[in-house]
Amino acid sequence: MLYQIARPLLFSLPEEAVHELTLALLRKGLGKLYPTGTLSYPVEVMGLKFPNPVGLAAGLDKNGDCINGLAALGFGFLEVGTVTPRPQQGNPKPRMFRIPAASALINRMGFNNHGVEYLVDAVSRSRFDGVLGINIGKNASTPVEQAVDDYLYCLDRVHGLASYVVVNVSSPNTPGLRTLQHGAALEELLATLRERQTQLDQRAGRRVPLVIKIAPDNDAEAMALMADAFVQHGIDGITVGNTTVTRPQVESLPHGNEAGGLSGQPLKPLADQALVNMVGALGGRIPVIGVGGILTGEDAADKQRAGAALVQLYTGLIYRGPSLVAEAANAWAKAARSQQ
Repeated sequence: MLYQIARPLLFSLPEEAVHELTLALLRKGLGKLYPTGTLSYPVEVMGLKFPNPVGLAAGLDKNGDCINGLAALGFGFLEVGTVTPRPQQGNPKPRMFRIPAASALINRMGFNNHGVEYLVDAVSRSRFDGVLGINIGKNASTPVEQAVDDYLYCLDRVHGLASYVVVNVSSPNTPGLRTLQHGAALEELLATLRERQTQLDQRAGRRVPLVIKIAPDNDAEAMALMADAFVQHGIDGITVGNTTVTRPQVESLPHGNEAGGLSGQPLKPLADQALVNMVGALGGRIPVIGVGGILTGEDAADKQRAGAALVQLYTGLIYRGPSLVAEAANAWAKAARSQQ
């Protein structure tokens, strides 16, 4: 209720200004104003125990500044980032656009963040004891042929703090990044990161799962090829997916043709189909995290029925507010129990 009252005012402000205001309020304890409701539905995925299967997707808290505030909203897990080895400003502003008529968002942020060293310090200070994913990427100035070096650098630094690490190869806003999802480039990336993960796990005496985040724009054939590579290299989890470069339902709407990735309600059919394709290709060998187009509890339940082991929210929070977390968790639990 509180968010629905505040939303018209927030939507009257520039999108990125509201984003920064939200982060500032979260740092000051905004999350404590929202009762979380009934959120207990424990699940175990990738060897990790989650109090409920609804998580925060990467992109909201890129620098790990708001972990404690976000934890108060009832999420079963949090994911921070995407973080890169060196700080970078991202793309020129404006770079975020609401499309209220479609409950959608287009962004071309471009991995703006303070760098991995800043994030490591912020996570260390948070003292968060829940499940924390850290999402890593490459700097825009790093040639795609050398991207693996950036991922290794970040993996080395976040391994000791992360519950799991996500390798983002699917943002449409870093030139060339999505080429890492296919063929020899993917094979090299997976082999190199898995070797380093094994070394770090042995040194730390614990398994830190490695998750790959892919785009929903891949067709079924591409998904099948990627699935084979993921299984061959022993990847722990797959996130499906990211934003889309297609423009379903929004082409004729204000800002509908802005460059960047589209998220929100129009993404749901594409993201759901991509989830079905990846789950089918994997055949239960690797768990899949479903992301994209969750605006209601039933949207989250749809992903559970499609085979997702966990789900994540971001754009839905902009349109629905924090109450969506409890709604999604309860709908997931109801759907899961009906199948038992």
